[in-house]
Amino acid sequence: MHLNQKSKHPAGTWHSDPSHFRPRRRDMLRVGWLGGLGLTLGNYFELRAQAGAAAIEPKAKSVIHIYLQGGFAHMDSFDPKPDAPSEYRGILGTLHTKVPGVLFSSHMQSSAKVADKITVVRSMTHTEVDHSRGEHSMFTGYRPSPALVYPSMGSVVAHELGPRGSMPPYVVVPTQRSQFLGSGYLSNAYGPFALGGDPARSGFQVRDLSLPEGIDEQRFERRKSWKTLVDQHFASAERDDKLDTMNAFYGRAYDLLASKESKEAFSLDGESESTKQLYGMEAWGPVLRPRAGASFLIARRLVEAGTRFVTVTYGAWDTHAYHYRGIETQLPDLDRAFAGLITDLDQRGLLDSTLVLLTSEFGRTPRINAGGGRDHWPRVFSIVMAGGGIKRGYVHGASDSLAAEPADQPLSVEDYAHTLYYLLGIDAREQLMSPGDRPQAIVMNGNVVQELLA
Repeated sequence: MHLNQKSKHPAGTWHSDPSHFRPRRRDMLRVGWLGGLGLTLGNYFELRAQAGAAAIEPKAKSVIHIYLQGGFAHMDSFDPKPDAPSEYRGILGTLHTKVPGVLFSSHMQSSAKVADKITVVRSMTHTEVDHSRGEHSMFTGYRPSPALVYPSMGSVVAHELGPRGSMPPYVVVPTQRSQFLGSGYLSNAYGPFALGGDPARSGFQVRDLSLPEGIDEQRFERRKSWKTLVDQHFASAERDDKLDTMNAFYGRAYDLLASKESKEAFSLDGESESTKQLYGMEAWGPVLRPRAGASFLIARRLVEAGTRFVTVTYGAWDTHAYHYRGIETQLPDLDRAFAGLITDLDQRGLLDSTLVLLTSEFGRTPRINAGGGRDHWPRVFSIVMAGGGIKRGYVHGASDSLAAEPADQPLSVEDYAHTLYYLLGIDAREQLMSPGDRPQAIVMNGNVVQELLA
């Protein structure tokens, strides 16, 4: 945990020094109840210290989450059905992968070559057919509630693990395209830092990462000193959580602006042409739409520099009509970039410590509609997991013969979230504080799926 960060839990507030534990009223009530069992206050805090010592050993240091917004068609990518009727199987062929007996869509040529390094889950399932409700489920591990917006997994990781060095703990590339990628009921301090633009475009610069025009280093340092004087005035009066939050924002901003290493992590200037080609970035010409390779490569650079959680949003997959037109223009680019990321991480020795996720809010209908498209389908769809303690060359679960229902080992959003947190060393049964000092489990239900673990 960062030395200046406080992590609040319903049982009290732990600082960087465990000896500075401050009990809350709820602790005292618990101790009063436990007193009837013969436990003293000292016994209670001793038990808490022992529980903290038995923390989960993390298998992943960082996460790269690739989000395919709109609903990604599982039967046209990682779960083809070549024996289904034509109105179900679609127009794409299939190809063999590095895993015997496992087929991918014919547009997944590069991914087929790294199938021995990844896990494909063919039985992801939930019940939310609306985009925003599906996003909330997949990003938080919670079904949507009218009373509370839950924090995204990236924000929970930022809250629980804090920053490493000067890098933001949670970054979205290129922008936060869903409100449910945010901090929910947690402080905005745990929200994502956004690049603000497409890294594939010439002249790309990260928003707010350079000093404004007319502000040199000397003037910048003067402004910092003025802010310090103002902070001291407020600190001598009454402390306020909002002031703490603003100080956290300013502190991270100063670190980013002052750190040469941080700035370099957000740039592709140091990458070789061969690495860019691995991600499919060669001979693009004018960039008319976002391309996957540059964003995925930025994500690798960010986790290499210390960012804990990077979410990359790529493509527009809500293809109710002209489905295969969208597939033809986007899927080969995604395929090349995804396989390049997996290969690059593996060659650098980073895959075992980096959890890579490729997900969508739901899949597409098994049957092609009258407009040549596929509609929303959450009852079964595919996601991909790799590295960070996940098995290699494994297919988890199965859909039925029409890719319509789970046929084996269905994976719920709660089980998925529990497994992700476990790999990062976070116990999803622990509680966070929502408004009104109400404790909320990081994930309410679910369990770690042992079959997914290496």
